Amino acid sequence: MKGIVFNLLEELIRREHGENTWDALLDAAEADGAYTSLGSYHDEELTKLVAAASTLLAVPPHEILRWFGRNALPLLASKYPTFFVPHRSARDFVLTLNSIIHPEVRKLYPGATTPVFDFDASSPEVLVMGYRSERKLCALAHGFIEGAADHFHEGIAYEHPQCMHRGDERCVSRIRFI
Repeated sequence: MKGIVFNLLEELIRREHGENTWDALLDAAEADGAYTSLGSYHDEELTKLVAAASTLLAVPPHEILRWFGRNALPLLASKYPTFFVPHRSARDFVLTLNSIIHPEVRKLYPGATTPVFDFDASSPEVLVMGYRSERKLCALAHGFIEGAADHFHEGIAYEHPQCMHRGDERCVSRIRFI
């Protein structure tokens, strides 16, 4: 996993919960915390940090990931406005994940492994999004979708009827942008 993910998590934890909380997470996860944005780190390190945050903050791990995604998106929008400017809606933005956003991420962060999404956009009311990733960070993707809706001043109704954590082959979400 690329260091930018760890940098974003550190920034959010420090901002929302304080310096001491970040230090406590590093101690609990047995991590040194020296992350460079272009560096590559084992996925297990993020898993350990999320588990430590879950314990320390008494919040389930999937909710930590969702919170992280939702709150990291505004930071990404300020760092990479060109990803956001051409879009008028969260739905429009989300539909560019595979074709524009992730290829650009791989250019900026060589070696980055991104999830693969598939979409059924045949309904103007509901976007059906499939998600596949060995990391199984569907809760993080959910948070990013919520963050995109916030960015475009929209609400969402989000259903997650299929999930790899429940034994499904892939995650499927039904998203209604409001």
